Amino acid sequence: MRGRLDRMRTAYSVETVRTAERALMARLPDGALMQRAAAGLAAASADLLGGVYGRRVVLLVGSGDNGGDALYAGTRLARRGAGVTAVLLAPDRTHPGGLAALRRAGGTLARPDAADRLIDRADLVIDGIVGIGGKGGLRPDAVPLAERAARSGAVVVAVDLPSGVEADSGEVRGAAVRADLTVTFGTHKPGLLVDPAREYAGTVRLVDIGLGPELPAEPELEALQHADVAALLPRPAVESDKYRRGVVGIAAGSARYPGAAVLAVSGALRGGAGAVRYVGPAGHAVIARFPETLVSDQGPHKAGRVQAWVVGPGAGDDVATVSEVLDADVPVLLDADGLRLADREAVRARTAPTLMTPHAGEAAALLGVAREQVEAARLAAARELAARYRATVLLKGSTTLIVDPDGGPARVNPTGTPWLATAGSGDVLSGLGGSLLAAGLSARDAGSVAAYLHGLAGRLAAKGAPIGAHDVSDAVPRAWRDVRRTRPDAGGR
Repeated sequence: MRGRLDRMRTAYSVETVRTAERALMARLPDGALMQRAAAGLAAASADLLGGVYGRRVVLLVGSGDNGGDALYAGTRLARRGAGVTAVLLAPDRTHPGGLAALRRAGGTLARPDAADRLIDRADLVIDGIVGIGGKGGLRPDAVPLAERAARSGAVVVAVDLPSGVEADSGEVRGAAVRADLTVTFGTHKPGLLVDPAREYAGTVRLVDIGLGPELPAEPELEALQHADVAALLPRPAVESDKYRRGVVGIAAGSARYPGAAVLAVSGALRGGAGAVRYVGPAGHAVIARFPETLVSDQGPHKAGRVQAWVVGPGAGDDVATVSEVLDADVPVLLDADGLRLADREAVRARTAPTLMTPHAGEAAALLGVAREQVEAARLAAARELAARYRATVLLKGSTTLIVDPDGGPARVNPTGTPWLATAGSGDVLSGLGGSLLAAGLSARDAGSVAAYLHGLAGRLAAKGAPIGAHDVSDAVPRAWRDVRRTRPDAGGR
């Protein structure tokens, strides 16, 4: 897994990036920052092409600095023997320095109405239409160019962010460029890490332009990497026993859905806690599969001491059990039917941590909106849900987000595979997250680590083929070991 030793990726808002850029530009010669960006863009484009000489390159140039970046990058490619044509969407407001440089290097200019033939023949199209401040999708005159580029055989490279997607939110409110590669400068922008915008970005390459020292310590968004997760994983000490390692309670399953209990327990057993207590009507199924589980049919209050609870997977209409668990003064992971059955005020009134793990449909029901609205604005939906319920929210989906109710950086999970969209996969995730809570992780860290391991386990289990939820659970130890190998003190312990 190339680059897995890197520390977390961070993303900053447009306002923060612009403030940092102004501070840096005040100390640099005029135009130096744009030249750094253009050099990185040209190098990434050349790498993607595998060679520059004789290649046909089309620049889609808008009126902002992204257009200037594209022009200067095109200048560098033209000097190396590429045939470069700039399609000017705003001829009267095109970056004058970049335009003059391209002309001196032998580049040519074209109007949008002449672009179709050029794009069809191009090896590379560079999208410099709109900058990171763009809102509401592409303007009508740019839409045909984006569509033509998508249909052509050309490689499409976006400058900083695909034009038409929104940098801060990851929303796509209209037509947008679909890139094969996005070359972003200084730092990631949230939209590059969050769907649906992430889908438009293709592969993302970060170019260092010296912005780091100007950025604040706290980003808007974080994406943990192997080393970050390794530092958070619970590890038993020499004097540990099963109780010191934490005991997680699982209140899940029903006569109709006993498998949900089995899968939640399977995730919990692999999550770092020392023991798992199961409460519910699926005890026989749980014991048959996992005889090490401590089973009770007396309800959560009489199950024995636990350090955290998981409630809801496959619970049917068992309101009493959900209420009893929410009344406990320990961390609680609330999932599936538990999300539907929980009293909102009971969740808000809790003093111990609560981790809610809805998918988009469940989040939509909790917020009283359409599912499509959640999927279109995932980050905003997760933040709103966390604020309403005063709980940490893990919003599952194509990009899983973890958001605390008190603000701070949201986290986006970088692991996973579409093969995880299978029945019971979420039950495994719930058990895994609950076990990490019982082992002492905060709700934010437990959710982040659980999502990371779960996604990595899905990849390891699938290897490009369909899998079941039990395959994901079985692969969690492999994922755990893979992550632990990034720690210099891992030593196989």
